[in-house]
Parts: sequence; structure tokens; C-alpha cells
Amino acid sequence: MTENEIRNIRIEDYNYPLPDERIAKHPLAQREMCKLLTYRNGTIGEGLFRDLPSLLPADSMLVYNNTRVINARLRFRKPNMGAIIEIFCLEPIAPRDYAIAFQATDSCRWQCFVGNAKRWKEETLALTVDVEGVPLMLTARRMGRLGNAFDIEFSWNRPDITFASILDAIGEIPIPPYLNRNTEESDSTDYQTVYSHIEGSVAAPTAGLHFTDNVLADIDARGIPRRELTLHVGAGTFQPVKSETIGDHAMHTEFISVTRSLLVDLINLDRRVIAVGTTSVRTLESLYYIGVLLHQNPDASADELTVGQWMPYEYDGTMPVKDALAEIVDYLDRHGLDKYIGDTQIMIAPGFNYRIVSGMITNFHQPQSTLLLLVSAFVDGKWRPMYDYALEHDFRFLSYGDASLLLK
Repeated sequence: MTENEIRNIRIEDYNYPLPDERIAKHPLAQREMCKLLTYRNGTIGEGLFRDLPSLLPADSMLVYNNTRVINARLRFRKPNMGAIIEIFCLEPIAPRDYAIAFQATDSCRWQCFVGNAKRWKEETLALTVDVEGVPLMLTARRMGRLGNAFDIEFSWNRPDITFASILDAIGEIPIPPYLNRNTEESDSTDYQTVYSHIEGSVAAPTAGLHFTDNVLADIDARGIPRRELTLHVGAGTFQPVKSETIGDHAMHTEFISVTRSLLVDLINLDRRVIAVGTTSVRTLESLYYIGVLLHQNPDASADELTVGQWMPYEYDGTMPVKDALAEIVDYLDRHGLDKYIGDTQIMIAPGFNYRIVSGMITNFHQPQSTLLLLVSAFVDGKWRPMYDYALEHDFRFLSYGDASLLLK
């Protein structure tokens, strides 16, 4: 497909009926007991997620997203028992680095969605909270607009308390809006993968929610290497495609972090890369184009290395994958870095050429979503038979739903 043909893909062609009762509102009590649809070369099968280790090709390498969901939703009340203002932290502005922002001890600024924003004028909001057993005054001040979001400065009067501790104490896990329910205490555990440890996401990489320590141990026992990367999932992951064609849809930008050791393994280990979740897919496939950008401009700045939405369809070169990854390793070595940190806005849609990922584990996605486009691109447009099968065989859909294993 040409770039123009891809831009003209109609999102209505990726619609399907999804009754509310098929959307899983909670996970199963035993995560690994969810259903697992398998797809390979047009053949559909069904099993349980606990069977995954035996279904992975022996020459696989599993790559998963270690991001951890933060308690990103904060609720303030205007003075004199006024309106509730909900502030949803999306990503740090100052400091820009996630780890440094979480360790801030007096103030920090974040890009945020604001619920009930029309009721919040220019006044500073204040909230008295108990953090680590001691009262603390947290304030929020609007610094400006950022599209449909806001630049919010948080400050507090306890220099021994970090912003991460504040979020842990008073924030709420931001479960997906399509669950149509309030956050519950169980979500603080249910909406995290067992291997999450790098804080920064406002949505879980949900394909990983099915893994348990037993499943991971079984994978290890079969000699299948497991590797981590980081993509902090933003609220844009829930952004519907509102345009008729995908060419008019703006993809959200996401933070990615990949260690030098993973890049070296991707170069040297002769194994099929199985990505856990669409976030891992987007990160891995972005690496190829970061390498291309570095090949074209070895002295590129971090801002110049962002993978644009349409770059995969504009690039007409044939650079080998390992050469592209070697460009990133060389860049890290020249700058004395042990990990690559950057941004991606990649759009993976039918017509996309997968260069690194040869298999993926993923859930069942919303109709007319960019995630469904990504799946369709991987299965050569044959997504509908899979989804018809899942609907006909009582699979559970979306974040807390069942899983699929897709192999080339």
C-alpha cells in the first residue's frame, strides 16, 4: 500500500459490535486462567493463558513493558465547599524526566487534563492531606493551556516529602473510562502487571495483566529469555479516531526507554521477538526508525530523534534491522549512556512493514481504535475472523478481558 492509500483508510471499516456485557469490568481471580486465542497463518485456536509458555516458539525472546501505573487522578475542591476539580496528571513538564519529577520535594509542573475546568478560574486550589502520618498542604495552580490539556504547577510545604509519595497517598488509579465504573481499592493491584516497577503510566499495558509468577517461571524453565523495556502509556491511548480517515487523526506522543543491553540482545540473539502488548510493539518498531534517523544524522539532538506518525510510510530505504539498532548502540556509546530515552508518535496501520516483532500477545481492543489497526497490520488485515470468533465463543474484551497470541 502507498502512503496515500494508508492515510485514506476509513476507520469505519474497523468497527464491530461490542455489547457492554462483553467488556470485562474486573479481571478473573486467577489471572492466568483467562482465555487465550491463538492465531497463526490464518488458523485460530483457543486455550488458557496458563498454556502460553508451551505455545511460544522455542526460539522466542519475550519483551514486555515494565511501566507502572501511577495514581494519576487528584481531586481538589474549590474554597467554601465549591465544585470538585479533578486533575489528571499526564506527563511531567518540569522536571521533564519522570524519575526526577517523582522525586521532586517542593514543586513540579505536569501536563494535565482537568475535569470541571470551566469552574476553575484563576485561583490556586489547595488540599490538606495526610502523607506518611503528617499533614501536608498541596496546592495546584494553572500556568497555561496545552491544547486540550493544562500546564499545572503543584507545590507543597513539606520538603521531605516527594511528589511520588503524595500521589501514592491521595491519588487514584485512573482505570479506563470504558469500564463505566469508579475506581475500586482492588484496582490498585489488579491494574498493575506483576513485573511493573518503572512509574509513569496513566494506563496499564494490559496484555501483561495476565502474567503470574508461575507463568513467568514456566517461561524461564523452557529457556525463553525475558527482556524489559519502558513505554509510559498516556491518556491518548484511549483517544478515539474521530476522523473519517486515519490520515486526519493525530497520534499521541509517548515516552520510551530501552536499555543498551536489550539493543545488543536484539542484534546478537538469533531469536523471534514476541512483544507483550501493543506498547512493546510500538517501542520495538520505533527503534528501527530511530536507527534510521541516526544513520541519516549521527549528531541529531534528542528532539530530532522522535519517530513521527507517518515516518514508516515515508521512508523508502532498505536499511537492515541490525544495522539500524547498531546505530543506536553507537549513539549511546558516544554519549556515555546505558539506555536510549526518547519519544515516539508512531502510527502502525495496515500497510506497515513489521521489522522487529514476529509475534505479539495482546488483548481485544475497542472498535475503530488505533490499536485495532495495529493488530490488523500484523495479521495482514484478517482481524475480523479473530474478533468474530472471540465474540461467538464468549471471550471477554478490553483491559480486564481475555488475551490473544498472534504469530507470523
